[in-house]
Amino acid sequence: MKTANSPSLPVAPELRKAAESVLESGESLSSFVAESVTLQIRQRRARHDFIERGLASRHAALEAGEYYSADDVLCELDEVLAQAEARSAN
Repeated sequence: MKTANSPSLPVAPELRKAAESVLESGESLSSFVAESVTLQIRQRRARHDFIERGLASRHAALEAGEYYSADDVLCELDEVLAQAEARSAN
């Protein structure tokens, strides 16, 4: 895999020192930064997808005119949990 050099980023000395202090054995600062960026990309994509699903759900509820209160949903979940606990107790 080819890699590209990114422009250097100004980092406060305290931040660099903190990052270096948590490096694992054999890990470079560059690999730590690359992994951190990769994880942040995944997290932001997951958050974006979550919001998109929520907006689609809201749109579907508006179209159908079908809404459920949080209390109703929580009561239903409590019932499902109670049934599951009763089954596992037997």
